[in-house]
Amino acid sequence: MAKNERFERVYSQGTMNVTEIWVDKVTGVNYVFHVCGQAGGMTPLLDRDGRPIISPIMNS
Repeated sequence: MAKNERFERVYSQGTMNVTEIWVDKVTGVNYVFHVCGQAGGMTPLLDRDGRPIISPIMNS
């Protein structure tokens, strides 16, 4: 894996039914990724008002 990848996994739960949260290191937008068996999907993580959750961007 490349050292300067755009997305960073910040949370992971499960082994067969996996739920993860990924952060785009360029925009700070959080995404939820869920996989169950052979199917999976990713979508922006939204707050209660329907706006995407954005993490502070750390410059490294």
